[in-house]
Amino acid sequence: MPPQSGNLVRPLKLAVVGAGPSAFYAASRVLSKLPASTPQGEQTRVHMYDKSWAPHGLNCIHKFDQTAEDPRFNYFGNVSISSSSSTKSPPNSSAVQIHLSDLFPDYTHLLLAIGSASPAPLPPGLQATPALDIVHWYTGHPTSPAPPPLDKVKHLTLIGHGNVSLDIARLLLTPPSVLAKLDIPDEVIEVLKRSTVEEIEIVSRRGPAEVAFTAKELRELLALPNAALEPIPEELLVTPPGASRQQSRILDLLRKGSHPKGTSPPDARKTKWKLVFFRSPRETKANDGAVDITYDLNTLDEQRRAKPTGQKETRRTDLVVSSVGSRAVPFDRKSDTTTTVTTTSQSGETTSKSSTTDPWFDPALGRIRNDEGRVLSLESDSSSPTLRLVKNVYTSGWASHGAKGVLASTMYDAYEVADRLLSDHLSSSQNPRSSEALSTAYDSSSSVEPMNPSPSLESAPDAVERAVRGEDGKRAITWPVWKAIEAEEKRLGATKGKEAERMQWKDVEAFLEASKQ
Repeated sequence: MPPQSGNLVRPLKLAVVGAGPSAFYAASRVLSKLPASTPQGEQTRVHMYDKSWAPHGLNCIHKFDQTAEDPRFNYFGNVSISSSSSTKSPPNSSAVQIHLSDLFPDYTHLLLAIGSASPAPLPPGLQATPALDIVHWYTGHPTSPAPPPLDKVKHLTLIGHGNVSLDIARLLLTPPSVLAKLDIPDEVIEVLKRSTVEEIEIVSRRGPAEVAFTAKELRELLALPNAALEPIPEELLVTPPGASRQQSRILDLLRKGSHPKGTSPPDARKTKWKLVFFRSPRETKANDGAVDITYDLNTLDEQRRAKPTGQKETRRTDLVVSSVGSRAVPFDRKSDTTTTVTTTSQSGETTSKSSTTDPWFDPALGRIRNDEGRVLSLESDSSSPTLRLVKNVYTSGWASHGAKGVLASTMYDAYEVADRLLSDHLSSSQNPRSSEALSTAYDSSSSVEPMNPSPSLESAPDAVERAVRGEDGKRAITWPVWKAIEAEEKRLGATKGKEAERMQWKDVEAFLEASKQ
């Protein structure tokens, strides 16, 4: 890593927006690369913001605790940074709501690790429940979506052959008595007890060799003792030339079919599931309480992409759930926010403009504009829009490259972006190359510079600091407070013989009040 010029140690105060795996991996990388015992490490702080009061994206990964316990790290949960999502209101009445630009004066650097929180758009005429709503329901997410009408469903169709589809199928097919031992909310278990689902159909546009789910997820679904996979025709399971190790494993598992482990508990219903290939949903129509889905039938072209054959097929189901990907959500910008563009060309000219749209967001790709993690801004202050580097602002994870990859790839991506951030900060210049993946090369002669090069190391935005103290009727959740909440959830779970009992915000508020947190 290149040294800084001279003996000057410039502060590095990083605001991370998001508290999922990508955010924590990046934060841990920055803090571990700059030990507190070094001059640069002494001048380093990392503050993490998330709209949920629970970090880790509601998936507790204990190795992140070491990062959070570094004295230079601060966590601020229940802080909603305004986005253009369909619901403008914060997740609860005590949540702090700020704009992204409210972070700029207090930090030298910004990392956007916000994930992909919006379902990918469906073709016109296709109506379906977003898979994200189902996942948020059974994980007790603060958005509290309504439960699906499982007591009125015998046949359910999942669109998309990814891990999320298999996760949903496994949850709906697993006996509630087994799930009740996990940290799934009691309200969810009660809905699952009333479920009448007998068959789940998982549909994708390509073949078995092109599925997006992993062998691990498939193996867990195949092991359910009460749910059988409908056999797949052998001619579809031929291993293609040049198949990867992952593809070969999946095809081998599909050839073997279901291999139940253990015995079914008394409340287990006999169910089945099937994988349906080479179909793209085109239209849904209600039909006497059921749903008819019209599909375009596909084949594969030379590059193994889905290619319509011109034929169609209609299949009937009771509920359609779409899991065809997700997109990042752009941020709202204050109407009075001015973004300064500093030109470093011969004239040294500086210009300013105001915008309430998010110039960092690419609506076509559904992600934040970036080149290898460095955020780019689409500036329209000239006759033609220009991409410019946003100095000291970065993005990682699904927000940067779309909803793809598993935990290991998320870790490597976050490490690479964190290393790039550190390299840029510790070197005398930040002038990355233009990526071939960008449709427009960016202007390397100027940059957008929203961050503050010399903020107070310990401060946070005023609204957040007041909420940490419980002022204005708001409540920001710090790491010690979260650990107290987590301990209470585990205590409640132990009384019911389960891992933990996830609390809703009303329960969290009551606990914090009673425990004087």
